[in-house]
Amino acid sequence: MIGFLIRRFLQALVVTFIVTIVTFILLHLLPGGPIRALLGPRATPQQIAHYNVLYGYNRPLVVQYWKWIIQLLHGNLGYSVKLNETVAYGITQALPKTIVLIGLGTVVSLIFGIPLGIYQAVKRYTVGDYVLTGISFIGYATPTFFIGVLLIDWFAVSLHIFPTEAPQGNTVAQVLSQPLGLVLPVLTYAFLGYAGWSRYMRSSVMDNLVQDYVRTARAKGASERRVLWGHIFRNSLITIVTLLGLSLPALVGGAVIVEDVFNYPGMGLLFFNAAQNYDFQMLLGVTLIGTIATILGNLLADIGYAALDPRVRYN
Repeated sequence: MIGFLIRRFLQALVVTFIVTIVTFILLHLLPGGPIRALLGPRATPQQIAHYNVLYGYNRPLVVQYWKWIIQLLHGNLGYSVKLNETVAYGITQALPKTIVLIGLGTVVSLIFGIPLGIYQAVKRYTVGDYVLTGISFIGYATPTFFIGVLLIDWFAVSLHIFPTEAPQGNTVAQVLSQPLGLVLPVLTYAFLGYAGWSRYMRSSVMDNLVQDYVRTARAKGASERRVLWGHIFRNSLITIVTLLGLSLPALVGGAVIVEDVFNYPGMGLLFFNAAQNYDFQMLLGVTLIGTIATILGNLLADIGYAALDPRVRYN
């Protein structure tokens, strides 16, 4: 298993290196170059030439890339002229709050999705299975923003149970100090995840129910509870662990919409506002951090896969 993890780690380093190249190229593919994007369409050629020299964009691309890599290694992701702050500062302020939203939403979706998926597999083709399948299909088909708007209309505007927007604060502690404000964003985010996890768990359990090791366990006199939770459950989790890492981009993408709907001050709202304000330095910084987080998520999924599946250790 050690060799397996070393290979995956080296692959993650290579992919990260490729991501830095692609992100750097994106900056130079902006119409008119990064300085034109920074100064706007009314900038004169003299102004563009002056700032190209000032920021080093007149140098060869290889030199610019090397300088950018050195800056990244020192935590320098650039400077946001629109916000008058460094990109790293904006991300460090927003990232912990997005982690709270994604973490809570994912945990809630797994808490409901895994047991209900197991129930659907065990009680397959019953009324309960059909009802839960219908709910999952609704989760698949409904846009994220529409779910958020519905929850706001029902529980905030009509019933006045929860506030209409998420907690506002500069720190995670300030956000967590307003738990009622987190309920609707977390539920919106969790509902989307539940639809996927319940379906994946149902399919995985149904696949394992017909395996030889299940028949062997039953032949030895093991109870249905022991067969289900002692044998099938662990093997079925392999699919969930793998997909959890692979679906991280979708999870982050969902956070962008949820944060915009509920005005939640995280990475998603930061990215959305940067796109509206043509803040390309912030956009690229958030894109780079999100991509690296995705790579790390895939690496953790590989580690979890190796821990759950003994066959990986032999291969």
